Amino acid sequence: MFRGINLVQLDAKGRVAIPSRYRTQLDEATDNQFIVTIDTQESCLLLYPLREWEIIEEKIQGLPAFDKQARRIQRLLIGHATDVELDGNGRILIPPLLREYAELEKQVMLVGQGKKLEIWSEQNWQTSRDGWLNKDDNEDELPADLLSISL
Repeated sequence: MFRGINLVQLDAKGRVAIPSRYRTQLDEATDNQFIVTIDTQESCLLLYPLREWEIIEEKIQGLPAFDKQARRIQRLLIGHATDVELDGNGRILIPPLLREYAELEKQVMLVGQGKKLEIWSEQNWQTSRDGWLNKDDNEDELPADLLSISL
C-alpha cells in the first residue's frame, strides 16, 4: 500500500498532510483511523492504519511477559502507540512527545514501507540513508530469504 518517499511540511500545530496519492486508498481501507508509535531501532515514527496495527499489537501482547527484550518492545511500541485521525484536510496531528522523539521540525520525510509509513525528520533521514548507502557490504551477512530475491 505505501511506497515511495515524500517530503512534507510539519505545521506549527504538529500536523502533517498525508500525500493525496495515498488518501483514496486510506479512506476506503482505514476509516481514517491510524496509530503512530516510535521505531525502537531508529529515531523515527511508524504510522499504521488501525487494522494493520491491531494485528501487530496482538502479536506483541502475545510475547512472553518474563522475557526482558519482549517487555522492552511491549513498553516502547504499545506504550507510545497513539490513536490519530486523518482530518478533513488529509492531515494527522503528531503528539508533542512523539515529535520530540523523532526530532521532527519543519521538513518531514514520509517513507513508504508497505503496510506502514515511517515518519522521519529530513536531517535524520538523510544521515541514515547516507549511512546505509555507504555501508560496507561485508559488515553484515544477508539473511537467506534476501539472497533468493532477484532485483
